[in-house]
Amino acid sequence: MNKRLFLKSAALSIGALPLASFLPILSEAKKTISPTALLKNDLVGLISPSAATSERIQFDFAKESLEALGLKVRLGKNLKNRRGHLAGTDEERAKDFNDMFADPEIKAVICIRGGSGAARILDKIDYKAIQKNPKPLLGYSDITALHCAIFSQTGLITFHGPNGTGSWNSFNVGQFERMFFDQELMHFENEQVKGDDLIVKQNRIQVLRPGMAKGRILGGNLTVLTSISGTPYYPDFTDAILFIEDISEDPYKIDRMMSTLKLNGTLGKIKGFIFGQCTDCTPGGGYGSLTLDDILDDYILPLNIPAFKGAMIGHVAKQFVIPHGAEIEMDAASGTFNMTHQIFKS
Repeated sequence: MNKRLFLKSAALSIGALPLASFLPILSEAKKTISPTALLKNDLVGLISPSAATSERIQFDFAKESLEALGLKVRLGKNLKNRRGHLAGTDEERAKDFNDMFADPEIKAVICIRGGSGAARILDKIDYKAIQKNPKPLLGYSDITALHCAIFSQTGLITFHGPNGTGSWNSFNVGQFERMFFDQELMHFENEQVKGDDLIVKQNRIQVLRPGMAKGRILGGNLTVLTSISGTPYYPDFTDAILFIEDISEDPYKIDRMMSTLKLNGTLGKIKGFIFGQCTDCTPGGGYGSLTLDDILDDYILPLNIPAFKGAMIGHVAKQFVIPHGAEIEMDAASGTFNMTHQIFKS
C-alpha cells in the first residue's frame, strides 16, 4: 500500500470509531484538579526553577522561614547550582521540579525565587506525574510560567504567592496559614493603614468599572504571561478573571504587552479584570509617555466588564496567596474578591 492510500485508510478507520470513545479524554483534559491539603509538620520541597540565588545566606533564610511556619524542608538536589543567571541547567532545574512532584513524601513544592528561566523547562516537566501527585506549588513573578503551564496541561490549582526568600511578615504568614492550614474560603481585601497622613493612600483601590463577576482566576506576571502566548502552555481564559502584575517596566512596554493580550484574544474572553501592583512602572524621561492609567483605560474600559486596580498582588512586601485556577467572585466596586469553593482534597 502506498503512503497516500495508507493515510486515507487510517483516516477512514479513525472516523469509523464512535465519537464517544474520545469524549472521556476531552473531558478529563478540562477537569480542574484539587491539590492535596498541606498540614503542619508536613515535608515540603524547596526548589529553584528560575534564576540563581546570589547570596548563600538566602538559602538559610528560605529554609528557616518555612520551618518557622511549622514545616519540614527538603532542599532540591540542584537548588544551589548555577549556570549564568540560571539556577543550574534546564535539565537540572526540571529534574528537581519533577522529583519533588513524583515523591509522595513531599506535600508541597515551594519556589525559592523568580527572576527568569522557568519557561525554559516547561517542555521538560512531567505533567502526568503532576496529575498523579497533585500538591500545592507556591511562588510568583517568573513562576507565572509554571502556574500557567500546569493549569493548561493538567488543570491543577496552584498558588501565586510569596517565594521562599520573600518577605514572611505577619500579613503573608497569615495568608499562608489561612489558605493552607485552616483551608479557609479566603476573602481578599487590601490591608489599609492610614498612618500619619490625613487620608489613606497606601493600598488604595481604583475602580475602573464597578460590577460583580464569577470565574476562574488566572494570570500572574504580565511579562511572563505574554512571553508564553501562542504556546501550548498558555491557559484558556474563556470566562476567566484575569489578574496581572509587573515590576520595572516602562508604560510603553506595558502598553505593548496589553496589546498582545488584546490581539491574542485573551481580553475578549475574560469576565473580570484585577490589576495588582506595577512596582516602579512610572513614565521615564521622554516626550508624551502614556501613563498606566491611560493604558488601562484604553484596553480595559471598552470591555465593559468589572475591573479594578491596586490589589495586593505583585512585587510588594505584603501580598495575597491566590489559588491560580480556582473559582472566585469579584466585586470591583469594593476592590475585593473571594473563593467560592473549597479547593483542597484530603
